[in-house]
Amino acid sequence: MGPLKGLKIIEMVGIGPAPHGCMMLADMGAEIIRVDRPGGNALGGSSRGAVLNRGRKSIALDLKNPAAVEAVLKLIENADGLVEGFRPGVMERLGLGPEVCLARNPRLVFGRMTGWGQDGPLAKRAGHDINYIALTGALDSIGDQERGPVPPLNLVGDFGGGGMMLAFGMVCGLLEAKSSGKGQVVDAAMVDGAAALMAGIYSAKGVGRWPNRPRGENWLDGGAHFYGSYECADGNWICIGSIEPQFYALLRQTLGLDGAEWDDQWTPEGWPALKQKLVDIFKTKSRAEWTEIMGDTDICFAPVMAMDEVLDHPHIAARQTFIHADDVLQPAPAPRFSRTTPEIQSSPAFAGEHNDEVLSAWGFADADIAALKAKGALADPS
Repeated sequence: MGPLKGLKIIEMVGIGPAPHGCMMLADMGAEIIRVDRPGGNALGGSSRGAVLNRGRKSIALDLKNPAAVEAVLKLIENADGLVEGFRPGVMERLGLGPEVCLARNPRLVFGRMTGWGQDGPLAKRAGHDINYIALTGALDSIGDQERGPVPPLNLVGDFGGGGMMLAFGMVCGLLEAKSSGKGQVVDAAMVDGAAALMAGIYSAKGVGRWPNRPRGENWLDGGAHFYGSYECADGNWICIGSIEPQFYALLRQTLGLDGAEWDDQWTPEGWPALKQKLVDIFKTKSRAEWTEIMGDTDICFAPVMAMDEVLDHPHIAARQTFIHADDVLQPAPAPRFSRTTPEIQSSPAFAGEHNDEVLSAWGFADADIAALKAKGALADPS
């Protein structure tokens, strides 16, 4: 069992970043109970294939019913943490705001996942990943002059700056609560997390390694010939990242790049012409051929694998970076530990699948459970 075994967390059902953070916490061994809506959450996924929901048990409560709210508060009395991903003020309107919950359990770590944060001019406005990363400089830095800013899926705001930052914040809060005996609120905002992910680029800018060049003409955004992706003869792609001089020298040696024009690696004015030459070279062989030539070198090379191909790469297969569970390809728990092994605790749960089991294990008597059902607060599994 993972390193967070013994921690008990309540998850208020949501979509995207909050479930991602809770998936990570569950993979690390935390016991997480998801409070679902009656009938399930279509956007959040209600099937065995909803990877973000793995590892938790589910109860379905109608939070418009005062008896359901009281049931959540009773669960909170025995929890170490709570995670919610609503807009600011929603939990308060439900009667489950931090003040109420911490009054019931002063050591509770109350995790709040939002896009804009709990305060500020945009706090109560709607948004998505692309909006949050737009304000941090991240979106402006990705893309090229022809296409403009290109969204990096929703990896930077929702998952890197959101779910992973939430999980980090919860672990920090839970660790501190172990020593202080006091809970607190974790304000995890995707805009803040995306900014934190940009620290390396701002560092490069601060030391003069990221000048104010146009988008797509810098050394990490595809402008440099030695750092980018190239199409092969078969229509597949490979990528190189030969930044350091020894790796760049090996790239030149392997490809026979002997001309003097290759000597000045860091002159941006020469990059477009050199990049075009590499475009022409890499189109002469297939991805498999280039992998055979470059795959075991220190050029910093990799074939660009599609999602349906990832298990075909020997390194991914050897480390079992991806696994099949419930007949669904999904990332394995990460990171890894030498002694407390993370694992997927259970399949993604249907809404209310564990109503009686969870409530009984968390201190509800049979009569209490029956009363919740009679009052319409506890919904049937769906």
